[in-house]
Amino acid sequence: MKLAIKLAYRNLIGAGLRTWLNVIVLSFSFVVIIWLKGVMTGWDHQAKTDMTNWEIGGGQYWHEAYDPYDPFTLSESHAPVPGEFLAAVAAGEMEPVLITQANIYPEGRMMQVMLRGINPDQSIFQLPTRLLDSATDATPAIIGAMMAKTSHLSAGDYVTLRWRDANGTFDATDILICGIFNASVPAIDAGQVYIALDKLQEMLLLPGEATIVTFRSSDLPRQEVAGWVLKTSEELTRQVDEMIKTKSAGQSILYGILLLLAMLAIFDTQVLSIFRRQKEIGTYIALGYTRQQVVGLFTVEGSMHAILAAVVAAAYGLPFLAWQAKAGWTMPVDTSEFGMAIAQTLYPVYSLGLVITTIVIVTITTTIVSYLPSRKIAKMNPTDALRGKLQ
Repeated sequence: MKLAIKLAYRNLIGAGLRTWLNVIVLSFSFVVIIWLKGVMTGWDHQAKTDMTNWEIGGGQYWHEAYDPYDPFTLSESHAPVPGEFLAAVAAGEMEPVLITQANIYPEGRMMQVMLRGINPDQSIFQLPTRLLDSATDATPAIIGAMMAKTSHLSAGDYVTLRWRDANGTFDATDILICGIFNASVPAIDAGQVYIALDKLQEMLLLPGEATIVTFRSSDLPRQEVAGWVLKTSEELTRQVDEMIKTKSAGQSILYGILLLLAMLAIFDTQVLSIFRRQKEIGTYIALGYTRQQVVGLFTVEGSMHAILAAVVAAAYGLPFLAWQAKAGWTMPVDTSEFGMAIAQTLYPVYSLGLVITTIVIVTITTTIVSYLPSRKIAKMNPTDALRGKLQ
């Protein structure tokens, strides 16, 4: 085996430009596959981190009637915060949020929004809720950048807000936009207006009530509470996982095309090599090599393309991948309207398992492709080969 590897290496180096063209194409496949998989993994990590920091914390309890996709359930989706949660709420480990429908009237237009009441002193989310403590004659409110763009509102603007309380009575007041935040989670931005929780409870005549209760840590076991549905962080990020799987499946087509191009070049190289080196093959057999040993030699020679490609890929791929992990890949389009948790700049995440798996898959595929044309050697007549007779 050692002799076969030595001979295969010398033959590859002796082939010159033909070898290096195959190696460069194969190394390109290595780098692109690892980079794209790293981008998808980075998106997954980034999306889940952003959702944890901005929207779901360590998990949530939803009122049993609450359905985020059915706004008509909001009139019934509230109840007093369970007594089991009160100590954690007081300690800042859980945060209740009250949600209702409302309308705002920017520039004389009517716009439907989700009005969320949240504790200004909360620390679970990265929302700038401290601004809700601003001293003003109007009700302080904060909105996201996407909401500000849609409604044409800016910090310092006043706008009329209309809502319906628990008794079905409509009321209205002016709110002051005290701050605008930037977040990559559309669910907490698009069509959302935030005011202080106690103020919203007062406006809706629902003292001490909430729609959602978010807890900080996902490590502690959570108990079932009557009238409330436990939503773990895994459940709340399931859509992201499904989206990543869908995108990964689509990328597999690109991986297949890259590998197909590289394997086709190696297959053609092996066929040409066997055709042109028939005298050499006959000499190997005359010197005592078995046909299977010669087949093994050419298979090793073909598979060594993958080893050389890995070395070449490391030479230019490591700096590129390291730069991408630091600088990130800025999306060429605005991601704020994608409707999913995706940042404008994605930072790839590479793992040792990803690199090793890619190298193993490409090497095994190269070995198989190298073996297929080499099987013809077993059928060659060594005497005719030594005479130079084409077979």
